Amino acid sequence: MLTIQADPVPIREEADGTLRVGATRVLLELVINAFEDGATPETIVQQYSTLRLSDVYSVIAHYLNHREALAEYVRGQEQRASETAGKIATTQRDLSDIRRRLLSSRTVADQ
Repeated sequence: MLTIQADPVPIREEADGTLRVGATRVLLELVINAFEDGATPETIVQQYSTLRLSDVYSVIAHYLNHREALAEYVRGQEQRASETAGKIATTQRDLSDIRRRLLSSRTVADQ
């Protein structure tokens, strides 16, 4: 007799609440966004070679069955990323002058 057993969804949560796929460091939102952009599971595995194809299929199935909850998670992650980028932009000093000087010294050296 065939025994059918449900495998757990290969999503793990980091201490900070970030969700990753399988035993990899690939973020759940990367897989979901790629799928939403039309990528097949095979294409996603080609993009992120540490992923297992079966894990990607399982994650996509879970996403399709729990679309609203996972879409909310993705929106939250995008908001966190935007806030972090904003903090970096406000605290990082303007490096354009250094870049200009380096490029001008490179031009002088090339002559």
